[in-house]
Amino acid sequence: MIQAVLIFNNHGKARLSKFYTPLPAQSQSALLSQIFSFVSDRPAGLCNFLDAPGLHFPRVGADGKVKPRRKGKGRMGAGYGQGYGQGYEGDDDEDDEDESRIIYRHYATLYFVFVVDGAESELGILDLIQVFVESLDRTFENVCELDLIFHFDEVHLVLAEIIQGGLVLETNLAEIASCVRQTRALRQASINQNNPISLMSNFSGGGRGGGGGSAGDNVRNVANRWLSGLGVGSG
Repeated sequence: MIQAVLIFNNHGKARLSKFYTPLPAQSQSALLSQIFSFVSDRPAGLCNFLDAPGLHFPRVGADGKVKPRRKGKGRMGAGYGQGYGQGYEGDDDEDDEDESRIIYRHYATLYFVFVVDGAESELGILDLIQVFVESLDRTFENVCELDLIFHFDEVHLVLAEIIQGGLVLETNLAEIASCVRQTRALRQASINQNNPISLMSNFSGGGRGGGGGSAGDNVRNVANRWLSGLGVGSG
């Protein structure tokens, strides 16, 4: 399972943080700092994935409840420091899958980081990061850090087309781009339909030069349409 998808800049500022396991905000903040320290301190010549025994993501059982951790278990042992090597109650045979791994790619000024459990393929996640980056490039025409800041909603939209609930949903670039375009078009149509300012632009030329009615009539018509869309009667 994919536990988190993160994007950092070179200074450690998180430009995207999406957690697929339930964590309080304080724990998320601590994990962000810890994860960035792992990837930023890693020499460039090493591979792009590493075990992270110090990262503890809660595990959700079949009943939807978070399983408590049991201290002193796990293959990493207690030698890695206090709190390391913890396991889950009743999961002695699943310690390998419980341990978190960090898989990342560094593009210019941005780190794209996926945190996964032991059930995921490292090489498969590396390919998935590339799919995510290329999908962002298609959406923003060469994505940069400013796109992540000012269009964070569209970044989450692209990510949602690829991953849902920590599971991979789609990897075909053409299909992802098509779904993103359709969603953007539907959202814009909804805005134009329910925003009175956008509706007024449709009548901008109506009161000039003949026959379209006065500006006051146009504004009144727009207001009536907007109120009708909200289910409110106009006076």
